[in-house]
Amino acid sequence: MPAGRIPFYALSREELASELAAAGFEKFRAKQVFDCVYSKKIFAPKAFPALPAKLAGFLGERFDFEPAKLVGDRKAGDETKKYLFALPDGNFVECVLLKAPAEDGKTRKTLCVSTQVGCACGCRFCASAMRGFVRNLTAGEIVAQALPFVERKILTSGRVEAKFEFENIVVMGMGEPLANFDNLSAALAVFNSPEKFGFGARRITVSTCGIADRLEKLAETGFPYRLAISLHGATDEVRSQIMPINKKYPLARLVAAAKKFSEKCGRMITLEYIMIENVNDSFAQARELAKIARTLHAHVNLIPYNRVESLPWRRSDAARRAAFAKILAEKGVSHTLRREKGSEIDAACGQLALKRKLEAGAGGGACGSAEAGETAKIPPETFFNCEKPCAGQSENGEQL
Repeated sequence: MPAGRIPFYALSREELASELAAAGFEKFRAKQVFDCVYSKKIFAPKAFPALPAKLAGFLGERFDFEPAKLVGDRKAGDETKKYLFALPDGNFVECVLLKAPAEDGKTRKTLCVSTQVGCACGCRFCASAMRGFVRNLTAGEIVAQALPFVERKILTSGRVEAKFEFENIVVMGMGEPLANFDNLSAALAVFNSPEKFGFGARRITVSTCGIADRLEKLAETGFPYRLAISLHGATDEVRSQIMPINKKYPLARLVAAAKKFSEKCGRMITLEYIMIENVNDSFAQARELAKIARTLHAHVNLIPYNRVESLPWRRSDAARRAAFAKILAEKGVSHTLRREKGSEIDAACGQLALKRKLEAGAGGGACGSAEAGETAKIPPETFFNCEKPCAGQSENGEQL
């Protein structure tokens, strides 16, 4: 963000009115600006209708309406589409637009957004982890990932209707959302507030790799959004092999925290489970996963692994995934068996941003400490301390 400019999306209407008044403009203009941005979904002040040119110029100079700039996209045959955003500091972040059938027979689109640049949790199967943790996204940079996806149509009355292309938001992109909690909360407030974009809380899902103490705090304070836990292993032995965070928060601790959250917040939890050949796809893992799901009264998403270049992991084949799902069904576990989405466009989170960063010769890694293609070396104490920035795993997926 250019020096001195105020992040627009963090402002309430009252705060904007005060800023305008201090600059000599009428306070009622704040309502007009909010209507342009949040109802008409116009994000460039020069395009705001019915505003004086002087005010539009002031808004563009004083406030930052575009904290992240869309610079590229890739589309898969299944209509999954990945988008790459450039940040002011030269880093890149990505989001994915997913299309899937809903229970009512209609098609629903879901936007998967990122919360951090890179990842420090070190999940062995994840492209984001290959860069290490770079930094948290600001609330504006999280919100900005939604701004390009607006549809407009002219109604019979002549009025122009503007709405987002997607119905749901999942926070499952690059980064560990709960480790960037303050900025995440501010961004979700922009999406959720009736005064702003007005997405209902049940249309927003936040994923975590399993920061148990943060879940316990959320259970006490209340959390209106849906929660998904990236499990990916149903025993400590298997989960620790692919998710180092499990060594700090073993499954017993994580399941207890998740159960407390579910009971206190009254929300069904989703367990995300990426299926990796000969790693976590045994029938024994299926039976253990069923036990966890029944304990939590949780829904399970079985997700085919999207291969990451230079990593050895492979996706479980279709027959194994079906047999695994059959065990869950026999145990009475609510589950969804996902079909693969977006593998040909590097849709596993972090792949496109990592490629762009390497192409730019910037080498991934925290604070630029790693050579191109290396995993950043970050002190272990920064990995899972939720009182300061860390990072986490990510994948694309949620019950749509």
